[in-house]
Amino acid sequence: MIRWAHAINHFKPNFDDFARRRDHLRALRIVSISGFTGLELTAGTGRWEPLGNPAQIAANFGDLDGFAAFVRKAGLDGVSSWFFDPMMPFREDLLPSSDPADAASRPVLIERAQWFARALAELGGDVLVARPAVSAWQRLDLDDDDIAAMAETWNAVGDAIAEFGIRLGLHFDFLSALRVDDGLEKLISATDPHRVGLTLDTGELTIAGVDPHDFLDRHADRVVLVHLKNVGAVDDIAEYTRRNAEHHVRRAGGSRAVPRWFVELDAASPLVDSRRFVADLARHGYDGWVVVESELSPHPPTTTMLNGWQLQHVLAPAVAAEVNEGDPR
Repeated sequence: MIRWAHAINHFKPNFDDFARRRDHLRALRIVSISGFTGLELTAGTGRWEPLGNPAQIAANFGDLDGFAAFVRKAGLDGVSSWFFDPMMPFREDLLPSSDPADAASRPVLIERAQWFARALAELGGDVLVARPAVSAWQRLDLDDDDIAAMAETWNAVGDAIAEFGIRLGLHFDFLSALRVDDGLEKLISATDPHRVGLTLDTGELTIAGVDPHDFLDRHADRVVLVHLKNVGAVDDIAEYTRRNAEHHVRRAGGSRAVPRWFVELDAASPLVDSRRFVADLARHGYDGWVVVESELSPHPPTTTMLNGWQLQHVLAPAVAAEVNEGDPR
């Protein structure tokens, strides 16, 4: 069964815009009335990220149970997943960031993944979404040894979080070093399918020039979570290699000043056919969360409600039609 969630990062265009409980409650209520039942959290650190990690949630809501009750109070069933970038340092433990290709940093990465997985299990979620590699501008020369080291790291993480009933879903983004020399496919092949799943992001794949329908056909058995996003442009001039691409390309739009990489699901001339994609998911028998995102929207509430209309009137009926067509009765 497909379940529908929304990502919290959608409501955080600037670091200081989303720190108060009333902001959180309003955002969760908008997600709920828009037809979604789950919420994906994003890892973060410090007091400006009160939903960013287990320590901050406990500080702001008393404990994880308090936050779970807060989510239910807003009309949602619970937390679906947590997005975790191991390259991010956390003030809470004063340890450095962890490069998955660096075997020396593997113990810290595993410890942090368990930290999030333990909390995610208490919040009712089941997938830890993880960024598997650094950005391409930081390392353009990933070789087979690097891929092997990353695979060993993520296999170990998959093992470590399984004890909490949490699955690992590696999330490819369009700035990733894995765009170089078919690195993503190499990493997928090198990891153990029983320990390492995939989070398929329709928007990130499309911007990177990868067809999400084809990707799903080839890796449906590995997909444990979906990020459903529409995009406004494709990076077909390799701007992902530009220095500090997270700011200059993803946020500022690159040399073409792309106004928005990620747009509403019903945008004119969509580059991602969300209706067709969710029908493909149903055809493959996908059972799990579909998390809708439109990152960096200038108007998060409006975008959420537009995506919610698309969910209720286009996507959910498309899934139902595909399921009914495949019903042998």
